[in-house]
Amino acid sequence: MDQALANPALAGHNRPRNPGVPLAPDWFESIGVNASAVERRAATLTTRRSVKKEYQAAWLVKAMTCIDLTTLSGDDTPERVRRLCAKARRPLSDEILAALDVADLGLTVAAVCVYPTMVAPAVRALEGSGIPVASVATGFPAGLTPLKQRLEEIRYAVSEGAREIDIVITRAYVLGRDWSALYDEVAAMREACGRAHLKAILGTGDLKTLRNIYAASMVAMQAGADFIKTSTGKEDVNATLPVSLVMIRALRDYRERAGVDIGFKPAGGLRTTKDALAWLILMKEELGLPWMQPDLFRIGASGLLTDIERQLDHYATGRYSAAHRHPMA
Repeated sequence: MDQALANPALAGHNRPRNPGVPLAPDWFESIGVNASAVERRAATLTTRRSVKKEYQAAWLVKAMTCIDLTTLSGDDTPERVRRLCAKARRPLSDEILAALDVADLGLTVAAVCVYPTMVAPAVRALEGSGIPVASVATGFPAGLTPLKQRLEEIRYAVSEGAREIDIVITRAYVLGRDWSALYDEVAAMREACGRAHLKAILGTGDLKTLRNIYAASMVAMQAGADFIKTSTGKEDVNATLPVSLVMIRALRDYRERAGVDIGFKPAGGLRTTKDALAWLILMKEELGLPWMQPDLFRIGASGLLTDIERQLDHYATGRYSAAHRHPMA
């Protein structure tokens, strides 16, 4: 049976679901990671390639279309979410769109990411836009609530209209190298998602070693994750280029073995256009143009959009505008 028919995508997603494979520890247990080499490679990414002027503006527009515009605050309200969704629908001002000659492209961000209880307001606010709602779930950010409760949280978010679910793994399984437990957990979460796409947050800042990060990435993909994601944004250390490089190499190895394209999402700490360009360069250098599209690349951020707007405004007018001229909500 054709893979796309066997694993249909939801509307708004052009990629079939990852069907997963049986747990295969031999794919990762013998893999070593040379930390010094990883750091050297990551350090050269932004020094070997430079993106300037109109090309930089184009790359920043591309980065904007890959953003999961996020609000995960304790004081979130339906009204705040509604305003954020309005920004997601129209992330750039008419003046900037006209100056860049892209007003007719219907540019939006990739998705809006919220807590499960905010999914329904987001779905209503985005109706007709084609922008999917993503929901964090499974006891975000620690993921230490009972599995039955975490699975119910996924089902609740999906029933409210979420088309993407950002789950968190149990980091203890990685630290204890209990790969069967980690695989079974992610597989159960994948099943609870139904047709919603699953993004597996590894919480890389808690995993201690690059070898652990590679192994966790591979197990999550074997269990059916459609995306692997660096962080919740709540750890002491979130997305970094060396960690992202290791995850991308795992993603590349999985594609070679399983024949399935898996997406990648860095999150936490990406706040400036310099950050956005660095991660786009990483995707271009390591995986090529297909992984610079929102089907396979997302940036978990909110404040980043403001800096992108300011830089595009500067490109169009030659002047830097104040941040308050580009409110998020």
